Amino acid sequence: MRPPKMPHHRLHACALLLVVAAAAAASSPTEASSAEADLSSSPNCTALFPDAAAVRAAFLRVGNFPLPPPGLRACRPVRRLRFPSRNLTGTVDWAALANLTSLLTVDLAGNALDGGVDPAFWRAPALRAADVSGNRLAGALRFDHDSSTRLASLNVSGNRLDSVEGVAALVGLEDLDASRNMISKVPDGLLLLTRVKRLDLSGNAMTGRFPDDLPPLGGLVFLNISNNNFSGIVRADAVRKFGRAAFLNAGDASSLVIEDDTAVSPPPAPSSPPSRSENKRHRRVVLISVIIVASAVVVAALALALVVARCGGRRNKKKKKDAAAAAAWENDEVAVGAVKVAAAAPVVVVEWPLMELTLADLAAATSGFGRESQLAETGGRSGAAYRAVLPGDLHVVVRVVEGAVAGVAEGDGDAAVAAGLREIARIRHPNILPLLGYCIAGNQKLLLFEYMEKGDLHRWLHELPAGSIDTEDMSIDMLEYPSTADEDRYKSPGDWPRRYRIILGIARGLAFLHQGWAGSSGRRPIVHGHLVPTNILLGDDMEPRISDFIVARPGGGGDGETPEGDVYRFGILVFELVTGQARWDDASTSWARGVVRNRKGLNIVDARLRDEATTEVEREMTECLQVGFLCTASAPEKRPTMQQVVGLLKDVRPARGGGG
Repeated sequence: MRPPKMPHHRLHACALLLVVAAAAAASSPTEASSAEADLSSSPNCTALFPDAAAVRAAFLRVGNFPLPPPGLRACRPVRRLRFPSRNLTGTVDWAALANLTSLLTVDLAGNALDGGVDPAFWRAPALRAADVSGNRLAGALRFDHDSSTRLASLNVSGNRLDSVEGVAALVGLEDLDASRNMISKVPDGLLLLTRVKRLDLSGNAMTGRFPDDLPPLGGLVFLNISNNNFSGIVRADAVRKFGRAAFLNAGDASSLVIEDDTAVSPPPAPSSPPSRSENKRHRRVVLISVIIVASAVVVAALALALVVARCGGRRNKKKKKDAAAAAAWENDEVAVGAVKVAAAAPVVVVEWPLMELTLADLAAATSGFGRESQLAETGGRSGAAYRAVLPGDLHVVVRVVEGAVAGVAEGDGDAAVAAGLREIARIRHPNILPLLGYCIAGNQKLLLFEYMEKGDLHRWLHELPAGSIDTEDMSIDMLEYPSTADEDRYKSPGDWPRRYRIILGIARGLAFLHQGWAGSSGRRPIVHGHLVPTNILLGDDMEPRISDFIVARPGGGGDGETPEGDVYRFGILVFELVTGQARWDDASTSWARGVVRNRKGLNIVDARLRDEATTEVEREMTECLQVGFLCTASAPEKRPTMQQVVGLLKDVRPARGGGG
């Protein structure tokens, strides 16, 4: 069955897809007109929306915003606008955004937008959440009776707003953050918003009456009115529910009374003076109580002295250990996660066989396998990973593996496991992360790898989490770009030769694993089974190194544990590296295959690559997408081998294919 495909027309206009920015920066007027003509004749678009024009009008006076080309129309509506921390400057035409009838969320936080917010913006009928915090918005924030009743979350914190008017119209509001503004008075009608669960009005010097001017406290789960000028009485139950910090400097002590949160009941009413017999009985009770308390103190002191003496004796008997190691193990056992194993278990360092280490040394180097040394909760299919510095300034990653390792059967003993790990440690290839050493401790294997300072491919390619390709909900959030203060890191993903080198390097490393290695029985291939960007590490030379293959089982059931399954995952990596999009699934893979099949691959190339691409580079990128297309064929037998893939990729850049 042919997989469903997404026609190339959606790449230009389905709610402003990921290529709109590239088209705006690199397409000529002729190309834009051609795209418009293709779109209008598309049999798959039953209706055209003016959403692209509305977005262009709204951000025409905003600097650093990737405007869609003039005249572009969308065949699907815009549902999300997400451009946080993109250094946007200028004034937004908020009224134009109200024309986006399907707009659900807006996130423009952390920019430098100025001016006021036109009340017409809040009339967008589908609007559910808006975050414009951390800008320079000023003046009054106004709502009218036509404002969206679906708005549930509103964050305007960190601006220069001086008042909020008409807030009672937002009857569906559940989360309101208006902190760190210059609002001088509690908004009228705020007490009518009975659905509010989270309310932050802190840092405004705001006057108001507590709790009369606020929504019902019973429905709130979070409240902060600190650093304001409230008056009234804050009951003890409110202090206990929201914490004393919620009312810190919330008002003058003479006008805002904050009850002690330890108060539980009023003092008892005065009674008549006690009689003489009652006084005697009272003195007798007091005397007995004093005797009991004194006896208890003496007993406690004796017990404490005994405990201190015993502890001192134990300390004198034990050898002094490193502070980190002392916290890591007791009674000659090391806790690795929830399992305690023998601290004396030897660590075999293949690169330096004369280095004598034990599990206790690894515990000391990782602060007792503590969180401060942990790199990941789970390392692919392995357990947790920890960074350590061994003697000789050897920076390594200690990865915990509980399952089987490649080339070793599930029930094999420690000797067989050690033999298998020694053979794997002999694997050497520029694109394979080598195994430096290991420690077998019960059912757990602790594997030592070189620490890669530059991190993994996902981190390099996606500085901020990118939106995944969702063929059911295409929206303008596809235009999101990485944002970072590190200029070199920001520019590096836009270097096509470097991406090509990474693609070719991964292919070479995977081909090497699939052909087997000399130490295996019959040169049995190693199947990775989990080839994802987080398992591709980058060296200082930006050469990719495949990791996490040691826990892969050779052969096995399912397409994911066969060489053909690895080829499929490699094809998805090619798509990700060329398009710059993350989190691929079956639907997005089928969509990309349809684009490549229709010879429109250039339309989905990452905008960072398109900006300065020459004709030759564009050819190379589209040919790499063709390789991804071949590798992701639905039938495993139709996919090329990784050795064939290496040949195809070297043909993409014949004069330079050997480099890398």
